[in-house]
Amino acid sequence: MAFKVLLIDDEPGALEGMEMWVPWEEIGFEICGTCDNGMKGLEKIRELKPDLVITDVNMPIMSGLEMIRAWREQGKSEVSFVVVSGYSEFEYAQKAMQYGVHHYFLKPLIAEEAEKELYDIRAELMRRSKRQHLERLADYEETITMLKKLMMVQPLEEGEQVMIRGISALQEHWNICLLQVDAPLLTELREKVLSVISATSSMFLIEADQGYLAIIYGFTGDEFESNSWCKIKEIAETYKGQRIFIGAGLSQSSLLEIGRSYCTAKSAVKYKFYDLNYDSLALYRDNEGKQFSHPYDQLQLMDTILRAVEIMDQDEFIGAVNRSQEAFLSSSTEPDIVKKIVVHTMYRIAELTSIVKDTSEEAILEKYGVYEIAGSVLNLDQLIGRLRASGMEVIDLLLKEQSQRAQGVIFEINQYIQEHYREGLTIKKLAEVFFFIRSI
Repeated sequence: MAFKVLLIDDEPGALEGMEMWVPWEEIGFEICGTCDNGMKGLEKIRELKPDLVITDVNMPIMSGLEMIRAWREQGKSEVSFVVVSGYSEFEYAQKAMQYGVHHYFLKPLIAEEAEKELYDIRAELMRRSKRQHLERLADYEETITMLKKLMMVQPLEEGEQVMIRGISALQEHWNICLLQVDAPLLTELREKVLSVISATSSMFLIEADQGYLAIIYGFTGDEFESNSWCKIKEIAETYKGQRIFIGAGLSQSSLLEIGRSYCTAKSAVKYKFYDLNYDSLALYRDNEGKQFSHPYDQLQLMDTILRAVEIMDQDEFIGAVNRSQEAFLSSSTEPDIVKKIVVHTMYRIAELTSIVKDTSEEAILEKYGVYEIAGSVLNLDQLIGRLRASGMEVIDLLLKEQSQRAQGVIFEINQYIQEHYREGLTIKKLAEVFFFIRSI
């Protein structure tokens, strides 16, 4: 980690000497700028935000001490200062101590001595950087806790409300982008989102309900032209085509109302169930006013599917599955209801394998991920695809079992004929014998 250093001296030779004689990069610094008086120094500090300023004491227009005092009085961000003075100006260096300056260099600058002092200064800057990081982390975690309360419509204490209002005032509007993903991808997605939004002050990542990540983001002006929205599009593009649902709610003018954005974002994500792919972002505003239906008469269609499997009619089975999919789609059945109906049907289909040797109901359920369907990120096409595949496999298993049993009966009849052919066998006799054989 390299710290930025600003050099200030009204003597060009002194500036050049500091730049050339000190191995800045080796010590862990990079020179971000230079100037020749305190007035310009204040401007450079505001502009370049250096970690360390090394300044001559006695300069025209504004001295180094006046500049340090002015910066301290403004209460700006933390900057470390080092003053440079000659022996005759040593009292200035002592006065600088009043402004929190703990290091000074004597002119003429001796590179070895300066280098040793700069290593100590860098160690101090490292400690300060670590402290600031921990403070920011603590502040961030506190903010996340408060935002999660608001998202879940839980009350805040008075002090927390004051803090949220302060954050809210930074942007005109706030909204939530909700991401739903299956468990195996959750950790990767969380890390990716954090890497994209970490440098953006008005974006926060919150763990929402199981399988959901919520990005709270602020913006001023057009939402879809904002930097925050560009970050969200970057995340969506990264996971294009993968099983992830992304939806944005309705924006609010205050973070205190972000719970409304969360509710609408959850609705937006649900609409992804009826999308053919996973590429687009669902916006609540595009689906506002639409409602999912809650019919249960589709259970009759499921019975038709089950009967087709029982009689091992593949064509009838495919037709019944397709009709069910069309019914769900045309009525916009609530996705959770669709999942429950399909899961129930797949359980019933798997039960039919009880008569098949070397095959278990459990094996079918695990193979098609029936246990995970309820909380999974599946659109309608993929859900019905699992139903179709499991049913076709079970029909195939039942047909093979039927064929093997039929071959077994034929073998037994042939064996009986070979053993009793001298007895004047008739069809009636064979029927009587094998009805008895199959009954015991």
